[in-house]
Amino acid sequence: MGHTLAEQILAAHAGLEEVHPGQFVEVAVDLVLSNDITAPLAIREFEKLGTTRVFDPARVVIVADHFTPNKDIPAAEQCRVMREFARRHGLPYYFDVGCMGIEHVLLPEQGLVGPGDVVVGADSHTCTYGALGAFATGMGSTDIAVAMATGRIWMRVPETIRIIYHGALQPWVGGKDLILHTIGQIGVDGARYQALEFSGSTVDALDMAGRFTMANMAIEAGAKAGLFAVDGVTRAYVDARARRPYRVYRADADAVYDRVIEIDAGRIEPQVAFPHLPENARPVRQAGDVPIDQAVIGSCTNGRLEDLRLAAGVLRGRRVHPHVRCIVIPGSQQVYLEALREGLVETFIAAGAAVSTPTCGPCLGGHMGVLAAGERAVSTTNRNFRGRMGHPESMVYLAGPAVAAASAVAGRLAHPEDI
Repeated sequence: MGHTLAEQILAAHAGLEEVHPGQFVEVAVDLVLSNDITAPLAIREFEKLGTTRVFDPARVVIVADHFTPNKDIPAAEQCRVMREFARRHGLPYYFDVGCMGIEHVLLPEQGLVGPGDVVVGADSHTCTYGALGAFATGMGSTDIAVAMATGRIWMRVPETIRIIYHGALQPWVGGKDLILHTIGQIGVDGARYQALEFSGSTVDALDMAGRFTMANMAIEAGAKAGLFAVDGVTRAYVDARARRPYRVYRADADAVYDRVIEIDAGRIEPQVAFPHLPENARPVRQAGDVPIDQAVIGSCTNGRLEDLRLAAGVLRGRRVHPHVRCIVIPGSQQVYLEALREGLVETFIAAGAAVSTPTCGPCLGGHMGVLAAGERAVSTTNRNFRGRMGHPESMVYLAGPAVAAASAVAGRLAHPEDI
């Protein structure tokens, strides 16, 4: 009886010939991640352990991305704790203002994650790295403290759901639309503590940006991880960046899945998820007349160069609606620089958008785009829970970059072909 991709990776890192769903295993990790919200908690717990050094300075990554540049004194204190810890332990991969990015855009871009890795992060969207064929998952700060100290974690091996996508995508449809449609089908708890294994001819033709988007939002279906098989697209991306050797694992042909779901991706239209859950997805042309106050284009979900190109393609030669605030946030300094070189930033500014340094700020209602009571935002972020981006009476509509840009122009939820 064969094994899934998640089971193959976990067995290898547990030093076992095989593992099975439901089994508890102790696993060696390749990378441990935290940020300016979660790292100070992990550092405090780490110091309680009495350990004097992290298990491997080159395998512990800390990114200041949620409230930076520091929005207030508490945020500044959080970052001070991280900086001092990074210096004390000689961490080569501490990313701060001027050299940072949104963590889940930054780490793959910097070649810090590779196929076959086990990555744990004190952030739920750590599952993003499954796009590279890694087993990546979010954990609490106490678990991260132990991982920083020992290089090991324990977990229950998850069951796997295989999702097979068939068909060529319609214009303006990408990874965000695929994953919103999928979550709309299975629900926000449809894959609770399971791994999602994405496959099929549609995802084989998807670029890395689309794969990162889908893996990123696996957690929005309750999944422990979201994984893609390594192929030529993955190798081309990784080989241009990798800082260390990697190993490719593959699901067995006779792997046993909890269930298999087949989706005709050719029928999927550009999607929008209504408040207050990502599962409230529907084609944007079925949204009705929904005026918006703000559009956010960026985040760990859709802040890559390919996403900015899509948005700029819609905004070029057009103006943001006078009643809309449009905020564009490149996912990293490198993405920002490349967007400048390509003229994308000029397109955004000419259209009346604001372009920010990389930050997670608006996504969690932290800063740089907090919503007031009654305001509506269309956002390329990953969550639209009540109060997620500001006031509890505000509303967030999730969409891809093209729909967000088109909506910014129209002043209401809109399909890119309808503006």
